[in-house]
Amino acid sequence: MRGPRRLCRLAAVWLCLAAVLTGCGKTYVEAGATSPAETESRESVTLTTAAVPETEAEPEEETEPEERIAVDGRIKSYLTGEMVDVSQGDRRPIAVMMSNDRAAQPQYGINRAGVVYEAPVEGDMNRFMAIIEDYDDLERIGSVRSCRTYYVYFAREFDAIYVHYGQSTFAKPYLKYVDNVNGIEGTGGGGFFRSSDKKAPHNAYASAGRLQSTIEKLGYSQSYDEDYSGHYRFARNGDQIMLENGLDAWRVVPGYAMNQAYFEYNEDDGLYYRYQYGGPHNGDEGPIAVKNILFQYCPVGHYSTTPYLDIDVHTSQYGYYITNGRAVPVTWTKDGELGVTRYYNTENEEITLNQGKTWVCIIPTADFQETEIHGKND
Repeated sequence: MRGPRRLCRLAAVWLCLAAVLTGCGKTYVEAGATSPAETESRESVTLTTAAVPETEAEPEEETEPEERIAVDGRIKSYLTGEMVDVSQGDRRPIAVMMSNDRAAQPQYGINRAGVVYEAPVEGDMNRFMAIIEDYDDLERIGSVRSCRTYYVYFAREFDAIYVHYGQSTFAKPYLKYVDNVNGIEGTGGGGFFRSSDKKAPHNAYASAGRLQSTIEKLGYSQSYDEDYSGHYRFARNGDQIMLENGLDAWRVVPGYAMNQAYFEYNEDDGLYYRYQYGGPHNGDEGPIAVKNILFQYCPVGHYSTTPYLDIDVHTSQYGYYITNGRAVPVTWTKDGELGVTRYYNTENEEITLNQGKTWVCIIPTADFQETEIHGKND
């Protein structure tokens, strides 16, 4: 039943995808979006009509996902599509809220994340949610910050155990939707400690041992829900998605104001390396690099007259999928209030990601004109 509704709903969205304008040595992705009202509750963003870029992805050879079967004690990860130990791949991951303030650098444990969500919070600052399945030996994870409503939905999409240190007033009612370890309420506080090398609020950290003990005390199952079938479709072992009809995408800029983040493609290893605050973005285990990038544009308003953002992660919009030095436009739609977000190419087919780590940039539609996609020689 989802298909017909999706096609009707997204037909108008495709008309709103902006044409790609080339000039001044770089490619700008542009749309005439109006800003949501800053003093009212959520309002939809109005987009101007523009042509769809002729950059659709070629039809992919494999149309059915590869069956998830354990082989020699290893199984495909739901986060990366890569083969991992069954004990790791069949265990629910943790989804950890992490600070991105300068004073909080580096983030501990972020290099282990199979998926990272980056989204704005108040004051032009961004926070991360690092979804990690390989965390057993991590003695320091974070620093851990507080919850915002939209991150609850992201964690739920991966059937993850959500790890956060408090929450906004507006997010609290939504925590019922996800198993969570809360650093300032009840038993959850046992999962955290304060470091002596950082100042509050940037010195709250979790550790694998503390989290494991707390998860057991809270009685959360660490097995995936029996109905969970994964989030992304991944290329088969040994295959590569090349997006040959896409835009050149050797340097991509989501357009975040404060940290000035961007990604640069490294042809030698096929990964995108992340930069922010004027230099390389390093976690505690070195440079941060990913195989896939998703730009997901979302309507954004505010909760009443507060600075807290109300990011609409349910109303279907558009975006870009970026991998192997190329980018193609996509649309996205969410399967009901608590379901998974799916991404579709111009043929209305769900996209297939390359195996490896994925970084999801949640970008306000009103900031669409700030996005930059640069070619190799720009």
